[in-house]
Amino acid sequence: MAIDISQVKRLKDLTGVGLTDAKAALEAAGGDFDKALKEMRTKGLTKAEKRSERVATAGVIGTYNHDNRIGVIVEINCETDFVARNDIFTGLVKDVAMHIAASNPQYLSREDVPEADVKQIEEELKQKAENEGKPKDMVAKIIGGQLDKYFSERCLMSQPFVKNPDVTVEEYVKEHNARLGENIVVSRFHRLALGEGV
Repeated sequence: MAIDISQVKRLKDLTGVGLTDAKAALEAAGGDFDKALKEMRTKGLTKAEKRSERVATAGVIGTYNHDNRIGVIVEINCETDFVARNDIFTGLVKDVAMHIAASNPQYLSREDVPEADVKQIEEELKQKAENEGKPKDMVAKIIGGQLDKYFSERCLMSQPFVKNPDVTVEEYVKEHNARLGENIVVSRFHRLALGEGV
């Protein structure tokens, strides 16, 4: 089967693999671009998981300003200054900052949620379940699912990425980890909205 070179180049650009690997993936997928892309991303994300143990101290502090009403500052780290200056990396920083402006996450990840916040929301959900007359033996299970949903909507890394809701922000960052061959970490962020706290 003849593989279209434009498809090979497109797969290479999206995954960061070499032309030979991109062509081999398309051939293995019988020319099905989406299938080849999924397979390459799976392999890339597996490598990205291994890279997560490496120290990332270089990087960029990026900003985003939306209509002079919402401002975001975000720190994203990588392993080398070379990658920090790369257009793909700086594009990632801009995308994540824009996502933060649009989605207003409260926390970086579930691990960063203070225990006091978890307890408060858990208590509110428990009261709600009891007020709705939910069976006592089901309340704990119901609350567990609702807590997961509540915090996944409020934690940056688990939110659906605004430019592609099929992936989370964490998966989007890991794709860049795979493309750039370095550990990439979103370290912290701050979002300001005009008039907030007035």
